[in-house]
Amino acid sequence: MTISEVREKAMLAQEAAAAMNRMTTEQKNKALLMMADALLEHQGQIIAANGQDLSRGRDNGTSDSLLDRLALDGVRIAGIAEGLRQIVALPDPVGTVLDDFRRPNGLSIQAVRVPLGVIGMIYEARPNVTVDAAGLCLKTGNCVVLRGGSAALESNRAIVAILKQALEAAGLPQDAIALIEDSDRASVNEMLKLNGLLDVVIPRGGASLIRNVVENATVPVIETGAGICHTYIDESAQPGMASDIAFNAKVQRPSVCNAMETLLVHSSHAGKHLPALAARLREAGVELKGCSKSQAIVDGLLTVEESHYATEYNDYILNIKVVENLDEALAHIRQFGTKHSECIVTENTEHAERFMQEVDAAAVYHNASTRFTDGFEFGFGAEIGISTQKLHARGPMGLPALTSTKYRIAGSGQIRG
Repeated sequence: MTISEVREKAMLAQEAAAAMNRMTTEQKNKALLMMADALLEHQGQIIAANGQDLSRGRDNGTSDSLLDRLALDGVRIAGIAEGLRQIVALPDPVGTVLDDFRRPNGLSIQAVRVPLGVIGMIYEARPNVTVDAAGLCLKTGNCVVLRGGSAALESNRAIVAILKQALEAAGLPQDAIALIEDSDRASVNEMLKLNGLLDVVIPRGGASLIRNVVENATVPVIETGAGICHTYIDESAQPGMASDIAFNAKVQRPSVCNAMETLLVHSSHAGKHLPALAARLREAGVELKGCSKSQAIVDGLLTVEESHYATEYNDYILNIKVVENLDEALAHIRQFGTKHSECIVTENTEHAERFMQEVDAAAVYHNASTRFTDGFEFGFGAEIGISTQKLHARGPMGLPALTSTKYRIAGSGQIRG
């Protein structure tokens, strides 16, 4: 009987997991540094492969913002390599003693961090995720089976080949990192059912991908969420600060999940300052859609439909809604937010505290851009995703989120009566 690529690579990863359990922090760090050096040494090979993906994407009519997510150059590869070096500098969570106590019967009990095992990573056209996931999994003693989007297939092939060579040179099992090259959606669906081979699946991408994984997986899932993020400019907001934060949240990199999709503006602020902010956004190429109140303040806004508020654009498109108070802003976020990242710009400490307390999201900001919801910015070195669920891990998932707990019990012959 022929074994599928997905099952074969998952089986090899499971075998490698036993060897990874024996690796010391020093061995893992050495491999990470060699992986970083290899990416830089072979960046020409990566850029050439990425060029094939970009060319195919342009031929298929891929949007500029999605092409930006896909594109690699020397600067981005250097940043990806630096992410691996930052992971090296972080403490290894594996083996950390979380609790240590003795029972009256003399049993000594320790709770320690251990690897999750074999992680299945399903994601879209961002080849940097390939390296981030591999690096974070390696540092935590996990093996990873990667299934990236078909748009980045050539880039991912080149990257994973380079990483596997570095692993072998460092004395670690090559099969600790695997790439599923079958671009058929059936390969994703097969991964979702690999109970006993994959210990957890982590999806990272748009709403439809995440929904498919959550609804169809029998393997446990750590849900990373779509990013319908809001910035609410309150009545007391400083105009310059509010403009800078909103502009950054939308324009700095609109294709990512922590970019703002809807701007909520208090009516008293909007009447004075929204036209200037809208002009600034338009000058940057942002298409603006507005509610009836915002259309009365700013000329030429397209009409926003209710369905638009539930849309993650990942593009230079922004919804604008004028609200009468904080309560209306909070109600809108409750209805349309995806529990990712939300921001209030205000000088009113009571409003700020209420927003921070009541908004149900993985990251809540006061007077700062939502673009900071990122493992690198949080000092985690990199992230495997931003969890919007409430079990096990939430927010940018760094090293501790990729571990579980094992209880180690030592006795002196105790038996239970």
